[in-house]
Amino acid sequence: MASHRRPKQPSRTRVTVLTTAAAAAVALSSQAANAAPSEKPGKAEVKAKVDKLYEEVERATDKANGAEEKQEKLEKEIDTIQDQVARGQDELNTMRDSLGLMASSQYRTGAIDPSVQLFLSSDPDDYLDKASTIDQLSAQQVEALKKVQEKQRTLAQQRQEAAGKLKDLSETRKTLGQKKKEVQTKLADARKLLNTLTAKEQAALTAADTRASRDAGDRIELGNEVPASERGAAALAAAKTQMGKPYVSGGSGPNSYDCSGLTQWAYGQAGVSITRTTYTQQNDGVKIGRDQLKPGDLVFFNSLGHVGLYAGNGVIVHAPKPGAVVRLESMSTIGTFQFGVRV
Repeated sequence: MASHRRPKQPSRTRVTVLTTAAAAAVALSSQAANAAPSEKPGKAEVKAKVDKLYEEVERATDKANGAEEKQEKLEKEIDTIQDQVARGQDELNTMRDSLGLMASSQYRTGAIDPSVQLFLSSDPDDYLDKASTIDQLSAQQVEALKKVQEKQRTLAQQRQEAAGKLKDLSETRKTLGQKKKEVQTKLADARKLLNTLTAKEQAALTAADTRASRDAGDRIELGNEVPASERGAAALAAAKTQMGKPYVSGGSGPNSYDCSGLTQWAYGQAGVSITRTTYTQQNDGVKIGRDQLKPGDLVFFNSLGHVGLYAGNGVIVHAPKPGAVVRLESMSTIGTFQFGVRV
């Protein structure tokens, strides 16, 4: 007769493991079902982040411009000093040749005077110390040696100055490279953000910015405010002729500009030389408050992150940001006003 055996029951441990695994699976499925899908940043969020990056680009660009300006200045100073050293060395060699001729003359007439032997010493200071014991030292010899001594000291100082400036130049070039890399990195980050938008969304942002610029130029009333000065009026007029030209990091005209490049170029057309960066342009005149602004004044925003030229009626002409062009724009849309500067 066939035997009927009772099915084997799973062990308590096995049941516990299976139950736990099943619960975990259910929990994970529930979490997956309830989790919000990965959301792509919206157009407004992307624009805000890109605008912030562009503001940082302006700051880094300004630092790079400052380093480049300093580099050019140091290179000119070093060239000047090296030319002075070369000429000074030629003069020193001529002086020593004269001393050699004196020694040769004395040799032909007899033994070389002990004073002349010391005279040809490589250490003029040591010579003067010892020469005091020699009665034969003439006033002419003393004067000649003092000139050699002074020339050697001057050359030593100039060589030391040149060495210091060369070190400074090396550090400045390093800073310039770092800032240029920072600019490119931030521009690349902005491009990546923009690329998260569809082509249609990107086109809409560009169109909105272009339309805002065009509308601003069409609608803005500058009024009839009296310019700060003739040169301020001339600088403003020059800046307006550049409207429509693109913002380019490091641009200083005449084909493209960054913010401080435009203001420097504009004042240059008015016959006034101002410095290259916002950080230095703030010292190119007298600081004034908003209620004192007149057409032609420099206007600073965002902790010296941006500069433009006041055009009147609360409007400035400026090079705004990457992707934009030189344009008129209300100060209320630019950022935090800091102060004006009357050049």
